[in-house]
Amino acid sequence: MGYSQIDLHISEGIATLTLNRPDKLNAFTGTMMNEIIDAMDRTDADDSVRAVIFTGAGERAFCAGADLTPEDGRAVFASGEAVDSLSDPRVRDGGGLTTLRLFNSKKPLISACNGVAVGVGVTMQLPMDIRLASENARYGFVFARRGIVPEACSSWFLPRLVGVSQAMEWCMTGRIFDAEEAQRGGLVRSIHPQGQLIDAARGLAREIADNTSAVSVSMTRAMLWRVPSGAHPMDAHKVDSRAIYRLSKGVDAKEGVQSFLEKRPPAFPGKVSADMPDFYPWWEEPTYE
Repeated sequence: MGYSQIDLHISEGIATLTLNRPDKLNAFTGTMMNEIIDAMDRTDADDSVRAVIFTGAGERAFCAGADLTPEDGRAVFASGEAVDSLSDPRVRDGGGLTTLRLFNSKKPLISACNGVAVGVGVTMQLPMDIRLASENARYGFVFARRGIVPEACSSWFLPRLVGVSQAMEWCMTGRIFDAEEAQRGGLVRSIHPQGQLIDAARGLAREIADNTSAVSVSMTRAMLWRVPSGAHPMDAHKVDSRAIYRLSKGVDAKEGVQSFLEKRPPAFPGKVSADMPDFYPWWEEPTYE
């Protein structure tokens, strides 16, 4: 699809996005950021895509973090240009631009971490919905060891996933830890032999694609990421009620009931591009100021 640092392959309802700089351990660049964002736009717009799997090329790394020796000679962690205001768009963190786009995905995201994942290599996985690891996966929130701070909105994502205490330990020490510790800490769902990792991820994606309504899954993803930040259960009740009311009158609810009664697999006709409830999105997207 014209990408130079990622591959995007779509087959049988599943998109696989591969970070593809194996000679650089799939290190993150501005080009990779733009290509990931473009790929998300494509998968969101493609109603045939029911889930997106992320992995890295080769067997050594998912992503070894920011490229510390960028070929274009630019500054490594942020823009090297002088700005008059910190609200200047040039200040914005590239990892954060990536994770914000992943956060807004309309399709489920599954990480198949096949090796080293440090810095942005691990923080980009935080807004993914299910995270799997290979036995040789290694993680590191190494920012304090590089003289910077956690990026890619990870100060928002990480404590929600693993709790404040675990997030503090990993970020304050900046140490590398293995897949077993990542699983104990709640960062990953399961650990697999390298050769079985993608099959395990595809199995999860297949379960979603074969059994669920695309519209229901898209709404559920938005609800579970956004509603828990509300101040009161009433925030959830409002969204729940509106969603149930609208979707209960839709074609997918009819098919869901009918397929259950007829004891057959469902064939949901609803499309994310056309059949999301009329109040979606119910939030106002913040701006960078």
